[in-house]
Amino acid sequence: MTQPDATTAGIPSGVRDGFDKREWVGEGGPVEDGPGRTAAERRARRDEVPWDVARALAHAVARPGAVVRRGLDEADGCVLATPLVSPVAVPPVDRAAMDGYAVRGAGPWCVVGQVKAGTADPGELADGQATGIVTGAAMPAGATSVVRSEDATVTGDRLHGPSEDGRHIRRAGEECRPGDQLLPAGVVIDPAVLGLAATLGLNRLTVIAPPTVAAVITGDELVRQGPSTPGRVRDAIGPMLPGLITRSGAEPAASVLHLPDSLDQLVSALRETQADLILVSGSSASGPADHLRPALKALGAELIVDGVACRPGHPQALAQLPDGRLVIGLPGNPFAALVAFLTLGVAAITRMRGLPLPELTNIAVPGGIPCHPTSTRLVPVRLTAQGAVPVGHGGAAMLRGPATADALAVVAPGPAEAIAARLLPLNPGDRPWGG
Repeated sequence: MTQPDATTAGIPSGVRDGFDKREWVGEGGPVEDGPGRTAAERRARRDEVPWDVARALAHAVARPGAVVRRGLDEADGCVLATPLVSPVAVPPVDRAAMDGYAVRGAGPWCVVGQVKAGTADPGELADGQATGIVTGAAMPAGATSVVRSEDATVTGDRLHGPSEDGRHIRRAGEECRPGDQLLPAGVVIDPAVLGLAATLGLNRLTVIAPPTVAAVITGDELVRQGPSTPGRVRDAIGPMLPGLITRSGAEPAASVLHLPDSLDQLVSALRETQADLILVSGSSASGPADHLRPALKALGAELIVDGVACRPGHPQALAQLPDGRLVIGLPGNPFAALVAFLTLGVAAITRMRGLPLPELTNIAVPGGIPCHPTSTRLVPVRLTAQGAVPVGHGGAAMLRGPATADALAVVAPGPAEAIAARLLPLNPGDRPWGG
């Protein structure tokens, strides 16, 4: 049996098995050496891990953040670290569920007063008595029902209307009682959860601290204003990353940092950046200006993923620095960088938030999508009643396709066309369909 090395220590065995067989690319078997392929090219292809394995590795190697207490105004999007348990009954007393009249017994009734919303002691009704009441106000002792305003007829101090015991009353503890567990740990906090916590009288929640993510863009050729020119390329990745980070449930550590193609500057940036995860774009391939791997080596990082068998986005990387921070290398082509973030970045952030890696739902592809023989394809698609339809413009350097798509179709390797695929959300904050 293959023994796990330092890179795979602590990784679930099923994921580790896929990593230990990383000479296999995708699901199409081992890559055969072709004529004219260099030794470096053959090694690079063998080192590529299957797309699903890369995604699982990124999730497995990340660690959930610290457990902290946050105020309700800071907890939106965080994950509950402990169950949400009610400290009180909700409502604490019987309350009127409608505007109208609280009554006791059968009518007609004698109207004896009015209970306002903020009344602490609404008193007590005798049999045959009624009092005006507003929605949410505490019910007088002895009241048996509420007659709605629209059903009531009042002549002098006499009230007539339909009455049914218990009608239009919210009973004490109807929503929950003290000690009831309302939500388990692991729930993503959304506005409804915040409202529920406030209903319980809570001011703070125990959550997993969301990870901080920094973004570094490298490239001498990049410009940040105006269009591309023959010798210059407009940076399209830098504007994407802050939104991707926040939509993933993480917090940007700082503004996007732009660096020239400099090994020394990249080493300094990786050493000095204070973030749980650092994204580096434009240095992940193997060209003379690609300094990510030498920088990681200089810092003593473990290279966990060195290429992924997917198209686009195969020259992506995942490493762990000695202090535990993660570094993800994104390709320099915009769509390839997006794919890499959705593959490795989202998986790592999901685990850092304390969440499981979601399963991706299957969908029919009525027109079929050509498979790659050894790599997973990520194809921009629109969703229709019949299934997923490719939108085109899915080249590594193109963003027109993903900008007009609803999702990416994850097309497994194979010899022909896929008539079904899985769906990967383009918005990392979306829940996978059917998941």
